[in-house]
Amino acid sequence: MNFKTFSALFFFFLSLCLFSQQKIVFGKIVGVSDGDTVTLLDENKTQYKIRLANIDCPEKAQPFGQKAKQYTSSQLFGKNVKAILKSKDRYNRFIGEIIYDKDQNISENLIKNGLAWHYTKYSISENLTKLEKIARNKRIGLWSDKKPITPWEWRKK
Repeated sequence: MNFKTFSALFFFFLSLCLFSQQKIVFGKIVGVSDGDTVTLLDENKTQYKIRLANIDCPEKAQPFGQKAKQYTSSQLFGKNVKAILKSKDRYNRFIGEIIYDKDQNISENLIKNGLAWHYTKYSISENLTKLEKIARNKRIGLWSDKKPITPWEWRKK
């Protein structure tokens, strides 16, 4: 087996392993910690603390942080949702996407409303890049600030 074939097989099996770690959970949102962190309670009364994948909302004390939390709460709190859990972070929270009202993605909607950044350090989503660009150009939400500070820079302070 040559190196090229070995590499292709290795990455194929690696992607299968990573894909198999994805888990879909259905339940009710019973808590909203901030704009990008929620708690889901499934039918077995198991709680899942979920950090929304691919985005980063302003911190609570940061401009638009409370608005991001209020928006997430208004969209999700008390609703039955589908969570696509992809992995865990260093705080033992699940990283995942939340789908609600049949086909709405909370991460996309936060970006559309100028309440989150596309977290390009961890995501290559062309759709989220496009949605952020539209919000920036329209100066929606946090993009109305002259110099919005990213949450990852804010946390360094």
